[in-house]
Amino acid sequence: MSYANKFSQSEFVEKIARVAKRAGAKLVYAALILFYTLQSDKISMKDKTIIVGALGYLISPLDVVPDAIPIVGLSDDLAVLIYVLKKVWTDIDPDIKERAQKKLSEWFDEEEISEIDTLFD
Repeated sequence: MSYANKFSQSEFVEKIARVAKRAGAKLVYAALILFYTLQSDKISMKDKTIIVGALGYLISPLDVVPDAIPIVGLSDDLAVLIYVLKKVWTDIDPDIKERAQKKLSEWFDEEEISEIDTLFD
């Protein structure tokens, strides 16, 4: 993926912290799951490669739809994350999902977190 070279752990953390509320719990949850999955030794190198590409796209300032555009600016980022998440979902450890939900609770209230129930909708 051409965005793989855009990914770095520090830039990912910085971007998520900066856009968390504006992006919404669904995007942040998907990003966190992929980020934590990337750190797992239980995932194939092929899957890690597509995860790095998706996370690189998320933090890249060059998007199909610029992030600065209200409401729709992060929709392309969410679409890419969901696409990749669907590809690796069956290989994701339940502990990773729990870890991502725990991190969400630091940034979002319960009502906002309920968005993740419709992650693939």
